[in-house]
Amino acid sequence: MATSKSQRIGIWVIAGMMFLGTVGGFIAMMVQPGNDAKDQAALKKAQDEYTKANDEHKKKVEAQAAELSQKYYSKFSEFSSRVGAFEAGSVKELGKEDLLEGDGAEVKDDTKLAVYYIGWNPKGEIFDQSIADGKLKAPLNMNGPAKTAVIQGWKEGLIGMKIGGVRELTIPADKAYGNQAQGDKIPANSPLKFVVMAIEKPADIPQPEMPGIIKQYYRSRGLNV
Repeated sequence: MATSKSQRIGIWVIAGMMFLGTVGGFIAMMVQPGNDAKDQAALKKAQDEYTKANDEHKKKVEAQAAELSQKYYSKFSEFSSRVGAFEAGSVKELGKEDLLEGDGAEVKDDTKLAVYYIGWNPKGEIFDQSIADGKLKAPLNMNGPAKTAVIQGWKEGLIGMKIGGVRELTIPADKAYGNQAQGDKIPANSPLKFVVMAIEKPADIPQPEMPGIIKQYYRSRGLNV
C-alpha cells in the first residue's frame, strides 16, 4: 500500500480485532483473587458488552466492504491487466495517466475520498493491492490527500482526478520510499507504479469506545489504552 509499514491502515483493523479477542482472557488471568467480587463482576460485564459491540462493529465494516466490492469490483479489476515490468531507469518524474475519467468531483488536497489500488515494482511484481479472493477489500479512506499518511507520489498524483475515475501513477523513487526498502518487493531507491480508483468516501462506522472501567483496569497495571 502507499503508507509506510508502521502506518499501514489495513493492519490496524486486523490488529485491533485480535487484541480485543484476547482482552477477556487477559482480564480473567490478571484479576487478583483478593479483589472484591462485585468489582470483578462489573469488569466482566463491561468486557462482555465491549466485546459484543466490537463484534457488531466488525460485521458492519465487513458488510460495507462487501457492498462496495459488489459495486466496484468488475469496473476496477479489469485494470489489473496494466500490471507488468517497466524500466526503472526511465522513471525520472511523476507520471499520471487517466485510464477512466470519473464523473464526480475533482480531487483536491482536502477532498474526502476512498481509493482502491494495485501497486507493483519494476519487475512487474504486485506488492500490495485491494483485490483479494475475487473481491475488493475495504478501500483506503482519506480525509484529503494532503492530510493522509501516504507517499508523496500519491499526495501529488491523486490531485486533479475525478471521483469515479481510474488513474495510473508512475512514481519515481524520491516520491515513493526513497532509500528505505519496504520488504523484499520494494528495494531501496525503487520507482513504483499504481493503478488507483477514486470513489466517494463511505459513511464512517465509529469504533466502540472502551468502557472506563476497562481503561482504569489496564492503567492501574501500567498499560496505556
